[in-house]
Amino acid sequence: MHPHDSVGDPAHVSATEGGYSRNPCGPMLPACRSRSNKNRLCWWRAACLLLMPATVSAAVRLPNVFGDHMVLQREMPVPVWGWADAGESVRVTFAGASATATADASGNWALKLPAMAASAESREMTVSGHTTLTFRDVLVGEVWLCGGQSNMESEMNWCCPEEGKTASIPTFRRIKAEHTLAATPQSDVKASWAVCDNGAASGFTAAGYYFARKLTRELKIPVGLLDTSWGGANISFWIPGESYRNLPALRPQWEKETAQAQAMTKAYLETMEKWSADARKSLETKDIICARAPFMPERREFSHMFNGMVHPFAPFALRGMLWYQGEYNANDGDYYIDEMRGLIQGWRGLWKQGDVPFYYVQLPNLDMPKDDPAGGDGWATIRNVQTKVMAIPNTGMIVTIDVGEAGDIHPKNKLDVGERLARWALAKTYGKHLAFSSPFFKGMNVEGSAIRVAFVGAESGLMAGNKDGLKPVVEDKHAKLKRFAIAGEDKKWVWADALIDGKTVVVSSPAVPKPVAVRYAFAHNPAGCNLYNKDGLPASPFRSDDW
Repeated sequence: MHPHDSVGDPAHVSATEGGYSRNPCGPMLPACRSRSNKNRLCWWRAACLLLMPATVSAAVRLPNVFGDHMVLQREMPVPVWGWADAGESVRVTFAGASATATADASGNWALKLPAMAASAESREMTVSGHTTLTFRDVLVGEVWLCGGQSNMESEMNWCCPEEGKTASIPTFRRIKAEHTLAATPQSDVKASWAVCDNGAASGFTAAGYYFARKLTRELKIPVGLLDTSWGGANISFWIPGESYRNLPALRPQWEKETAQAQAMTKAYLETMEKWSADARKSLETKDIICARAPFMPERREFSHMFNGMVHPFAPFALRGMLWYQGEYNANDGDYYIDEMRGLIQGWRGLWKQGDVPFYYVQLPNLDMPKDDPAGGDGWATIRNVQTKVMAIPNTGMIVTIDVGEAGDIHPKNKLDVGERLARWALAKTYGKHLAFSSPFFKGMNVEGSAIRVAFVGAESGLMAGNKDGLKPVVEDKHAKLKRFAIAGEDKKWVWADALIDGKTVVVSSPAVPKPVAVRYAFAHNPAGCNLYNKDGLPASPFRSDDW
């Protein structure tokens, strides 16, 4: 059975794309642009029908995720699927291996090629049925899915244009799903593979580029990225409908907003019917201009980006998933944990590869800093929530609290973002022995008038560090730790002194003789926060309290 057997084949849906009409049984035909053109086209079609045999075979077809320059996942069976005539036998051949399948009554077929070793050799894949397709320059390596909003989508030509123009990593390829919204899961999306060469990297996701660059350097094998990002997107657009229906934490909000959206749509259609009637009346006179049509009310389009951009890529074999999002949902609080769980479980469930690695980005610093030891403003809370998401198995989060820009929600430093994501992958997915985790709050003990803070990810030791642009972090042995605050039972926060003691930090203040809670960098922009491990990875902002 085809992986998308519940979804209609888009080749059999009337559509016009780029001035051409999709014909399920023939070539792309010029779209009608005038009545005379339409008449000629209809005559041409009629003539062709008279000359054609009674039975016409549809060309075997695959979704656009398969194409020239693609990278196939190594060391696991490779699903290949598509459409053909019902009952047609389809054979796929690649790298000396082949597999066959028979199209079902709906024309869907699916098969799996055997697992293959990584290879940078440029080879061809052939797909044979009544017709034959050939995909050229196919490599085998590591495939990762990228998702999220604008900071994942931001391209090299914006943040680092010179490298985008000159980058040449022929074994790194990327496919980008065209921005597509859909009310139901789709089986295909407009997309094509591009090789990182001859300036093509200018249009690549910058975070993804630096992730893939580090992987190709360390693993010395091809890397492919499936890019499904879209700026300004609420996480609810990316969560599968199945997650909303099946997860108790998500279902109430989904039911509520879906009912509201349906009511709004009904009211809008009624308004449009009245407008259409008025518009038709205005055409009966020569001195009345019809009023502008009303706009569709703003609605939350649950799952529409998942349906249109993510679903068409599955079940293309991959190693893991990358995610950079949260800006749009910064006020969701702990509900964001449920949303992330719905997204992760939904994506993993779609691919049916078990708990594939899912690595994501904690939001960076932003806006002008405030001299408030209590903090809690802006993105402070969502960062804390993002940290809790790591309780989901086989996930990892990179910290970027040192690479943001006060005046720009889109910081240009995607080098550290991509390479820190790659560290997680290299260590946790590929078994490389290198530092990957930032220091994360583990716990605290009150010791007299001080609090001792312990960390996970501090095995190499802790230091005060200095981060200057794209340069590596350097230790500053003379600097004091900044952005620590403590409070007593009165819940009044004050700035505190903080001293590194081995793999812990001791925090105190003369103003709080009996401290009970500690916070670090818990602010929208905790400017100057400078706690790192000895590997140069910044400590995650944290709070020990729940006030």
